Amino acid sequence: MGWAGLVVVAASAATLGVQGVGEEGLRAVIRLTARTSFVLFNAAFAASALARRWPGGFTRWLARNRRQVGVSFAVSHLVHLVAIVALTRYAALFDNAGVLVAVLGYVAVAAMTATSFDRTAAWLGPRRWRRLHLVAGWYVWGVFVAAYVPRTIVESPAYAPFVVVLLAVFALRMLPAPARGYAAATPSA
Repeated sequence: MGWAGLVVVAASAATLGVQGVGEEGLRAVIRLTARTSFVLFNAAFAASALARRWPGGFTRWLARNRRQVGVSFAVSHLVHLVAIVALTRYAALFDNAGVLVAVLGYVAVAAMTATSFDRTAAWLGPRRWRRLHLVAGWYVWGVFVAAYVPRTIVESPAYAPFVVVLLAVFALRMLPAPARGYAAATPSA
């Protein structure tokens, strides 16, 4: 988690060093952290489903470490928020509906992050913890869908891979994992 945060902060600082600290540099940091947040969020959100469908070294590691990956997403998204707030000095970014969706998204991220530690998770209890992370996770997933689908249609098909990943994560989480083993695959006599 610390390394991921350090990499995101260092990459953002390097981006500002190359692009400058004005509007162009801030927009570049926003694009960078949108992508790092996208990768980290989807990795954490799909971790259990990936491990069930394709058990292996990496997917088991990802499932075991999804909490740290999720908190790394929160760090990346915090850097994203700081860049957005800094950019408001140069440009109006949102209409009222956009602000509400973004604020609710950050509230969801904050709630998931705050309850991603042993004490707060225990305080919340397993049932409420699961419900919070399920609802907030799907909300954040929906925010990514709302960000990338219109860009794919209106701006550029270069955003299509993001939409494909989001649809794949949706399918992984919604479809049951196939039965494993020969006995489960053959009908009984």
